[in-house]
Amino acid sequence: MLKKYFAPGSLFSYKGYRNFFISGLIFVLGASAFPIALAVTVLDNGGDASALGLILAARVAAGTIFMLIGGVWADRLPRKWIMIGADSFRAAICLVLLVVSANDLPLWAIGLLVFLMGLGDSFGAPAGSAIVPSLLPDHLLPVGNVAKGLVAKVGTIVGPGLGGLSIAFLGADWTFALIGGFFLIATSLIFTISEPPRQEILEDKPTFLFELKEGFKLVWEIKWIAASIAMASFQLMVIVAAETVLLPVITRREFGTDSVFALSAAAFSLGGMISAIVAIKMKPKRPGFVAIWLWALFAVAPLALAFPINETVVVVGYFIAGLSIGGWEAYWVTAVQREVPQDMQGRVFSIDMVGSGGLMPLGMALVGPAILLMGERTFLISAIVFHVLICYLVLLVPGVAQMRDPRRSSPIGEQSQA
Repeated sequence: MLKKYFAPGSLFSYKGYRNFFISGLIFVLGASAFPIALAVTVLDNGGDASALGLILAARVAAGTIFMLIGGVWADRLPRKWIMIGADSFRAAICLVLLVVSANDLPLWAIGLLVFLMGLGDSFGAPAGSAIVPSLLPDHLLPVGNVAKGLVAKVGTIVGPGLGGLSIAFLGADWTFALIGGFFLIATSLIFTISEPPRQEILEDKPTFLFELKEGFKLVWEIKWIAASIAMASFQLMVIVAAETVLLPVITRREFGTDSVFALSAAAFSLGGMISAIVAIKMKPKRPGFVAIWLWALFAVAPLALAFPINETVVVVGYFIAGLSIGGWEAYWVTAVQREVPQDMQGRVFSIDMVGSGGLMPLGMALVGPAILLMGERTFLISAIVFHVLICYLVLLVPGVAQMRDPRRSSPIGEQSQA
């Protein structure tokens, strides 16, 4: 059965994509173990929900500050080398955590290193999304993007468990060393990718600010993209920030163990993997409509945290919440790759990542104060109502339900090739 995936003209017959796929799997195993080791380290060092929120926010803040720069350079330089540099830098951060012994560091120093990890994310993520059209023909982009997303899901199912086992047997500091080793192995595979040269790299480039302005102008012109980014920005600030900070805090408090935290993260990824597989087999006429109402299911995660009756309720709740993201991953990236010219995709993806996560550091930092003001359960229920309301409102924007600019008869990318 697997032979069809390696037959000539199939997805994995393209060596560059195949190595990219394997590299991504190895990298995400380490990346998914990192938050587990980080959360345990912060809580063991006396941190509370506010401290953990601030430290987690440091990584997102770095991405917000530097992502646009990373996106422009992903359009200026070979994306392969941007990824190699970013992955190697993140591996070095993990090795620093080992050398200085993470458990002896003050919380502010851990936050600084996490901020630097986010700096690496800001260059690696846009390049990783924008390189796929260079590795595959257009007709394989949908399945290629979903396969890339499934790699992340498989890694995030196994990664938290790997992180938990490593912490149990090796301790948090050596877990960071293990994560760094995974990053370096993944980076070595990127070296083997042969990225076709892009003409725009060879030509004289306009100024950095001009290119950045160009990217914002294009996003603003394609209203469905702008509205989708705005939706994600407010939802990540409120509901995703809340559950990210409170999942390890509530599960440790209620059940006296970190295992529920790791199992919930793995269950979420399993749900996402299943929904992504189902979504790629579906060809809805209104992919945005399907994706956004699936995304509304994410509300089940904070609902389980608001009423943590037992371990099973939380883990099952996170599995259901994981079903929310498959449709978005299946349709969003492919739609952007087809609507946006390839020489601008690095900028558009970076704007998406900055716009989507731009307010999340603020949300994470405010989780602690919001709980003191409103109470934990009231805060989580309010976040749920907000999330579902935003899902409804964004569908009123023309083009969102179809994930296509209604003013154009064909995607921008196709017009630019005509």
